[in-house]
Amino acid sequence: MSVPSPVLDAFGFAAARVEAVSGGLINQTYCIKGDDGHSIAALQCLHPIFGAEVNTDIEAITDVLAAAGMVTPRLIRTRTGDACVNHGGDIWRSISWVEGRCFSKIPNAALARSAAELVGRFHLALDGLDYDFRFARSGVHDTDAHFTKLRAADDQSFPEASEACALREQIFAQAESLPALPSVPTLICHGDLKISNLLFDANGQGLCLIDLDTIGHQTMAYELGDALRSWANLGGEDLPNPRIDADIVKAVAVGYAAGAQGLGSTEEIASVITGLETICLELAARFCVDFYEDSYFGWDATRFENRRAHNAARAKSQLALCQSVASRRDELQSMWSRAF
Repeated sequence: MSVPSPVLDAFGFAAARVEAVSGGLINQTYCIKGDDGHSIAALQCLHPIFGAEVNTDIEAITDVLAAAGMVTPRLIRTRTGDACVNHGGDIWRSISWVEGRCFSKIPNAALARSAAELVGRFHLALDGLDYDFRFARSGVHDTDAHFTKLRAADDQSFPEASEACALREQIFAQAESLPALPSVPTLICHGDLKISNLLFDANGQGLCLIDLDTIGHQTMAYELGDALRSWANLGGEDLPNPRIDADIVKAVAVGYAAGAQGLGSTEEIASVITGLETICLELAARFCVDFYEDSYFGWDATRFENRRAHNAARAKSQLALCQSVASRRDELQSMWSRAF
């Protein structure tokens, strides 16, 4: 896909240099370069799961973050003042470019601590904000709904169908021992804290959160549980034999406690390890659904022959990670809680 000329013109980028940005799983992203060669903006074609209203939400939330002194990308409106452009049914938006270092995985405990402190400051800056989101993704972290969708998956026409069915049954067997999450309040969360959605300065200090389409009301258990799933699994999301690194878990707890400055009740804090275990299995179910449906997640064509192969690897890896967390549940819970 290339950027249509009317879209570039709408944002005043018709004469700019445009470069595709690789690595995103959902939105198609381009970097806009200024006359001096420096990056000035990101231009994105949104995945259809995101409505145009998400841009109004991003603008409102980043206004609050900026007022609190946090570095944040800002929405760039069109030359006619619109928040986005609808071109042929595709929603395009532009946001300011924040220069920083991006990591595909956590290299050490020091960066994990810095990342968690940044997330804590992000949550603290938005604490108490009464905002009615214009766009909200349905079914996000509705674990039962994802399990229900997996139960309904019944396509037997593809060659790996028997493998998908066996994997599905393993996921449901693991769900039998999944602890129940407590009923806790929600807060305004980023919603997708994979480490590549955080930027760092040259010294490895947390700079800002990016890819803000997923912002909304969520529990701390899901927000930080997903962060731990991504950050403390040093083997990667789709590799066999994953494990949770205890030093990373401890660093995340210490960093978040420093950044959030007492935000969250004892019960909310304690729910995070259960959230980690739940998120791992929920994501295994989501990847397994796409193993059947072959329609949603992006995939790495340099490592896998097709989307189904990549989703099968992801689902197996996340199931194994859930089992690893379950086997160390008490140890991880004690380590996490001590930091608070």
